[in-house]
Amino acid sequence: MLNAQETSRKLGTHNAVVLSLAQAFNGSIGAIAISIGALAGAWLSPQNLALATLPVAVFNVGAAVFAYPVAMLARKFGRKTSFIIGAIIGILGAGFSVVALQNNLFSLFCLGFFMVGGANAFIQQYRFAAADIGTDKFKSRAISWVLTGGIFAAFIGTETVLRAKDLLLPIPFAGAFLGMAALLVIGIGILAFLKPTGPEACAVHENPAPARDVSKIFSQPVFLVALLCAVATYGLMTFVMTGAPLAMKQNGHSEVEAVLGIRWHVLAMFGPSFITGILIVKFGKLPIIGAGLVLLMVCAGVALSGLALWNFWWALILLGIGWNFGFIGATALLNEAYCDNEKNKVQGLHDFILFSSVAAASLASGAMLHNFGWNGVVIVLFPVCGLAILSLIWLHVSNIRAQKLVTGNISEGL
Repeated sequence: MLNAQETSRKLGTHNAVVLSLAQAFNGSIGAIAISIGALAGAWLSPQNLALATLPVAVFNVGAAVFAYPVAMLARKFGRKTSFIIGAIIGILGAGFSVVALQNNLFSLFCLGFFMVGGANAFIQQYRFAAADIGTDKFKSRAISWVLTGGIFAAFIGTETVLRAKDLLLPIPFAGAFLGMAALLVIGIGILAFLKPTGPEACAVHENPAPARDVSKIFSQPVFLVALLCAVATYGLMTFVMTGAPLAMKQNGHSEVEAVLGIRWHVLAMFGPSFITGILIVKFGKLPIIGAGLVLLMVCAGVALSGLALWNFWWALILLGIGWNFGFIGATALLNEAYCDNEKNKVQGLHDFILFSSVAAASLASGAMLHNFGWNGVVIVLFPVCGLAILSLIWLHVSNIRAQKLVTGNISEGL
């Protein structure tokens, strides 16, 4: 038994390291897409700036559409093969984006972003892959370890934009997508070292219980709250982040300052991952999710206090930290809602719902910014975060009642 546990631990640690490195390179496509997606969209569609964030919205639509197929591919072919397929899809999307910019084709640019978003759906599964085996404590830490790769993705992605965006002048931004394709090629090489975590590797039970119907899994309070908090943190983060580069440019800040603002934001998204798993183990999932939601509201307060560069940058930093606590906590909470033989379908459907909401948020960001300005964008954080916090309180109270009921039944039995 001890040998099996040791094997499981070593395998889980190995894969977490590989996935963290893959996150650093493949995960950088998100930083590239977000930092210049709206700016490139505005360049391609100057007559209708309300559509400037459409490519970013389509990026998230791609993530939503691919979410369930990604989980099914992983189930059929394994994590490694499916993740490599995802990277290839991203390379094709980056190529389409270059051709679109060279030929001034807004629709083709959106198609390229759709495919890059599809690749991002595979990358989002890295966090689930890290939690395939091990104890509950190890899974929370493994998720955090993988997301620490995002720290390097922040530098790699934004540095690629700054250094490569003008390589194909007079066509702006196109060079950045060549850089994106190169990063995905490196990521494929890293994923080749991922090891399978089948029953023989992680010593799962030979006779698992039959998988439950999806409706039963989704009706659990823990699932509903985990989904709501994931949608709230990721959706709000995307809603604010998507509009931020355009808002900065509209208020007199340069493109370089906007890209650097996204760099600080992405660093803040993944930087706390070194300790988030530890904090979850020490304080619990619900308090850490709640702390993330409170930080999102603080972000809104900073953004509403002025339009100086420091307001934008600090708001984006707080937005990133709030996302980290809220989203990692929600992902860890989701693990309580399903068994091992239910994970693929639950993870896939969860991410489909999540990224459908995120896609709507990114599209709404451009319209909100165009019609109501930057203040109109950030003020939305208050009611949504408030609702999510109420759901955490409801789940906490429900858990206490359930625990008292179980304790009472045991006492009566004695």
